[in-house]
Amino acid sequence: MIPEAELVDKLKSVTDIDSAFKELVSLYKERLYWHIRNIVKSHDDADDVLQNTFIKVYKNIGNFKGESKLFSWMYRIATNEAITFINKNAKRLQITSEETQALAINNLTSDVYFEGEEIQIKLQRAIATLPQKQQLVFNMKYFEDLKFKEMADILETSEGALKASYHIAVKKIENFLTNN
Repeated sequence: MIPEAELVDKLKSVTDIDSAFKELVSLYKERLYWHIRNIVKSHDDADDVLQNTFIKVYKNIGNFKGESKLFSWMYRIATNEAITFINKNAKRLQITSEETQALAINNLTSDVYFEGEEIQIKLQRAIATLPQKQQLVFNMKYFEDLKFKEMADILETSEGALKASYHIAVKKIENFLTNN
């Protein structure tokens, strides 16, 4: 695997950008897909958002300053793209983003790419009751097993705030699961 600094240099190079971008996609597409999928729920929507994410990365790699890891920068873009997607969908359907998410969860059972059981649907419903930031923090920690330091870089907030959000989210999910 190519060191990140070298990959960034190649991505910023006119002559190497295409091969470097192919490597970047190969390295990160699966992790970014699952991160996005945890937010938007649907496979098809996750594919669309992933494509938009890589387009944004490609167009904006020249603006990457290296103040965070490339991974964190791309996750931030993916997170913003997923949230924008949900909000646009809600606006298009003239419903709230919470209602959009509930609709996506209800559609999971008919999604041929979803292999979960009833308990996973119930967990997704519990997660959907959380405020957006707590959802992100819970998904990143629980499903993606990211460290709080990595999440802090991605979400541009303190580790302490994220730990508190995660703890509160877990309590709310436990409460939902035991009472529903």
